[in-house]
Amino acid sequence: MGFRPERLAAVIKKDLGQIIQRSYQPDGTFVTVTNVIMTDDLSIAKVYLSVFAPGRDDKPVYEYLDDKTSEIRYELASKIKNQVRKIPELHFYQDDTAEYVNKIEQVFKKIDIPEGEKDSSDSE
Repeated sequence: MGFRPERLAAVIKKDLGQIIQRSYQPDGTFVTVTNVIMTDDLSIAKVYLSVFAPGRDDKPVYEYLDDKTSEIRYELASKIKNQVRKIPELHFYQDDTAEYVNKIEQVFKKIDIPEGEKDSSDSE
């Protein structure tokens, strides 16, 4: 990805974060735009979201955003219209980075060798 897609992705990430926070705020649910990846031709923005909904399913959040994509895109267009010729399509995805990190940490905890055993195995 070149300089222009990265710069536009950063602008879209900031603006979409504000738009989504204003448009979707049910009780105790937080939606965060964690990453935006632009295609090289700037026609599609892959938007990765982290949803914190304690005790609830996050599926309704994605359904809401899918239903409101055209309105969100229109509002985004009003903010970035002077920076692009064509407003990119928005595709929303779940950001599973935190889950991945937790799984990796669990694997490391399972294979972690206690300190006492490390010293005896080094001397052999």
